Parts: sequence; structure tokens; C-alpha cells
Amino acid sequence: MRFADVLHPRRGRAASHADAAAPDGGRVLLQARGLGVARGARTILADVDVDVMAGEVLALVGPNGAGKSTLLAALSGDLPLSAGTAVIDGRPVRDWTARELSRRRAVLPQQHRVGFGFTVDEIVRMGRAPWARTDRSVDDDAVVSEALDICDVAAFHDRSFVTLSGGEQARVALARVLAQECPTIMLDEPTAALDLRHQETVMRIAAQRAQAGSAVVVVLHDLGLAAAYADRVMVLAGGRTAADGPPDEVLTEALLSAVYRHPVDVLPHPHGGRPLIVPRRPGHGPARAGQPAVEPANWAEYSRA
Repeated sequence: MRFADVLHPRRGRAASHADAAAPDGGRVLLQARGLGVARGARTILADVDVDVMAGEVLALVGPNGAGKSTLLAALSGDLPLSAGTAVIDGRPVRDWTARELSRRRAVLPQQHRVGFGFTVDEIVRMGRAPWARTDRSVDDDAVVSEALDICDVAAFHDRSFVTLSGGEQARVALARVLAQECPTIMLDEPTAALDLRHQETVMRIAAQRAQAGSAVVVVLHDLGLAAAYADRVMVLAGGRTAADGPPDEVLTEALLSAVYRHPVDVLPHPHGGRPLIVPRRPGHGPARAGQPAVEPANWAEYSRA
């Protein structure tokens, strides 16, 4: 499979158990109510409600320190809660074993640290570990090969992971997540180290997986990618939810300018696509009527107590 064919995965092999058991679109696979996370006396997240649904891409956006990665870790079960609940497949996340969780959600962390000289193929094959000694293990070779192709890393499948560039490592890590074949996919800044072409392809992969029935949660700093590919956007600020809804309703100039403490323009796409989001820069003309200044008076609403 060529990299351009990411919208047609599984071509050339029989449907796996994951294909047959794809969740119904719109079904809530992961849910949090009143979720809170604290470190000592410091509150990181407070009173967060979220539904992660099959068939959609949910983007988590917000400024540095807003709690995006913390929320992803809490939802995945990798971080204990100080308040509220997180539920996956109808049971509290804390009630699942590590192996049971690994069959329900696949997580891509920000950092891709490997302590030994594993090859790219070996790293991606680690994604199949949850299915060892099950009937799905017969698909291991085909699934790994497909994931390598989709993420454009098949050409160096036998190279040591630690010899790769940061962007190449990020794509290998994504291939591992895809090879895990879980109904819920959780990605923490998957485009941060990538060039423009690979950023777009990673987000197309996320959208395609959602179209196939997966639930995808992705932490993004690039608001343009969130506007272009997300079905829903949750804006976090100061450890709380500032907005949650469709991109065209949530990604407004007023809200983004307040949350990011910098004036933002939301512009119509010249070819009729989703809107473009750009920061206002010196020399770009005066702020439009109603647009907040760089330090909006209502910033306190989005600051931590």
C-alpha cells in the first residue's frame, strides 16, 4: 500500500475480528463526569465532562498547561483521578486490568523513549502484544505490514528505532498504535514533530479510522488541523472546559483570542473548506470590531484559581 492510499486500509487481506466488531457510530465508548486530577495541593483538571464517541474525531486544544495531556492520560487510565469518574465500555477505567484496557484503547504518548536497540518492525509489533495467544494473533504479520505502510516507515523496518529522526520515530510510534487495533485511539500531539505532508497524512489517518467506526481523541496545538479534521473540539483553559462542540461553533475569534491571550482571526477557506485559523500579527491591520486585545479583560475566567 502506498502512503497516499491511507483512506483504504486493509486492502488485500481478509477482514479481521476488529473489522467485524467495529463499534456503531455515535456510541459512547469512553466517558468522564466531574473528572478532576490534582498533584498535591495543585489542581490540574476540575469538573470535566466529556463523551468520546465511535465514529468521530475529538480534538483537545488549549494553551500550554491547560490540562490537555493530563485529560488524555486520565481518560486512558494511565493517571489516577482525584475526583469524578472515567468509564470505558460501561465500566470504570480503574476496574479494567492493564491487558483488558490495552484491548480497548491504544495510546500514543508525547514522548517515544526506547531503552534498547529495537528495530522499527519490533516496535510496531509490540502493538500486537494484547492479542498474543488469541485467535487474532494470526493477523499479526498482515497488521504490522499494513501499519508500516500507512505510516510511511516500511522502508526502514529493519533499522534501529534510536537511529531515526524525531519525525520518523513519531510515525513509527503511530504505526504501533494502529497495529494495536483498538476501538478507541488516543493520540497526544501526534503531529508535533512532523513536516507538513506527514501532519496532513496523520490527521487523514485519524479521520479515516473514525469513519471506519473508531473513536479518536487527539491532543493538538495546531488549531488549523483541529478545524480541518475534528468532528468535535474541546477547548481547555485553566484545567476546565471552556467550550465543547462542532469546530465551527467552538473555534470562534472571541473564544480563542480570550483563551490564548492573543488576537486570533478565523477566516473563510478560499476553496470553500473549513475555516482557517491564524494569529493576528503586527502589520496585519487593526483588530476588527469586537475582537479582544492581546490581554483580554475576561482572561481571568480562563485562569486557574
